[in-house]
Amino acid sequence: MNFETRTGPDLGDATPEYPDATVPEWYRDAKLGFFVHWGLYSVPAWAPAHPPGGVPVEDAYAHHQYAEWYANTVRIAGSPTWRRHQELYGTGTSYEDLADQWDAGRFHADDFVGALTDAGARYVVPTTKHHDGFCLWNTDTTTFNAVRRGPRRDLIAELHDATRRAGARFGVYFSGALDWHVSDFPPIESDTDLFRFRRADEWFSRYAAAQLDELVERFRPDVLWNDIEWPDGGKGSEDYAVAALLRRYLAAVPEGAVNDRWGVPRHGFLTREYTHVADIVPQPWESTRGLGYSFGYNQAEDAGHSLSGTELIRLLADVVSKNGNLLINVGPRADGSIPELQAQAMRELGAWLRRDGAAVYGTRPWVRAFEETGAPRAYTAVDGAVNVIALDPAAGVLELPVELEAGRARWLGGPEAAIGRAPGGAARVVVPDALRGDAAAALQLVP
Repeated sequence: MNFETRTGPDLGDATPEYPDATVPEWYRDAKLGFFVHWGLYSVPAWAPAHPPGGVPVEDAYAHHQYAEWYANTVRIAGSPTWRRHQELYGTGTSYEDLADQWDAGRFHADDFVGALTDAGARYVVPTTKHHDGFCLWNTDTTTFNAVRRGPRRDLIAELHDATRRAGARFGVYFSGALDWHVSDFPPIESDTDLFRFRRADEWFSRYAAAQLDELVERFRPDVLWNDIEWPDGGKGSEDYAVAALLRRYLAAVPEGAVNDRWGVPRHGFLTREYTHVADIVPQPWESTRGLGYSFGYNQAEDAGHSLSGTELIRLLADVVSKNGNLLINVGPRADGSIPELQAQAMRELGAWLRRDGAAVYGTRPWVRAFEETGAPRAYTAVDGAVNVIALDPAAGVLELPVELEAGRARWLGGPEAAIGRAPGGAARVVVPDALRGDAAAALQLVP
């Protein structure tokens, strides 16, 4: 679903004045960020691994593929998660009881963030509170947090400090309108329930606002990534409402980036989750997904559910060619370690970006984005140059559109390239043998 279209209620003349949330240039230049879905749900770390083609729509929530939704799925009687929970933890063990089983002993923030920046991340966005309501920072608003339970550590402070030391931008994910820990609704079993079974009262609006204000005051995040809208009781002109929260945030972080999931008629960058975008989007946008089919670590997934390094590189090229950023998610184990399946794809992405990153970072869309005819290729532009990213170098030949027939060409990190012509007259470049085994290779053309 596209959240920028979900706004309401209509407050008429009482609609508040929202601050300007223009997407900053640093964000548009960054191109690659890493989501970090790590939380209490990482203790069970399980969701049904979907078969090819997924499951019937009527089973989508009982068989939810997101492991971070465990606290909801486990309450759907008879669901695979419900059955497994009884078998593994015993009847009477609640989701909240798992907090005291969370041991983050293998987590070292500098090493963890270093793996993300080595993979090319320019910004890092950890989940500070997901829908389960468990807070990963030392909050004054609830004792249901990682300092008082489980890890006994301020994990967000550690991630923040390590990210700043690494020279990357730091953002926060926050679940604005869903908090199952302080709600007593039935479990969500449909998209309709997603917006029906959530608190919208003034007390909860104040509670959510106090948590978000804490995060802004303590961490000055470069990205404010809200999820599943905001409680309707906090959409007016009050000091705990969205408009006032965003004003305070942008006063504290003038170049802050804000997403579109607030449920109000003002937003920053658009978000697209596990969605293929067909062409260039005029507005800045962000594609987000997990390396697998879940954001939180799901031990039931294997290589058949996870992006390879080659697939990850090609996804990034596709998104960037269409005016987007890629916010790819890493889901660590409860102990803070990154599963090897994810780490391998990250290493391959980082190695490619160290050579061909000039075709990604700081670029803007060209007149066209992506072409499948012949060998697939994506286009980006920067400082008058055009980059052609060959997504199948093994084809041996890169055909060029007519607009790029003239000029000088060179392979990034490699030799200059001679532009030749096919028998039919089309311009083309021969891919060097040394690049033909790579996931992708970028050619830069300068007028």
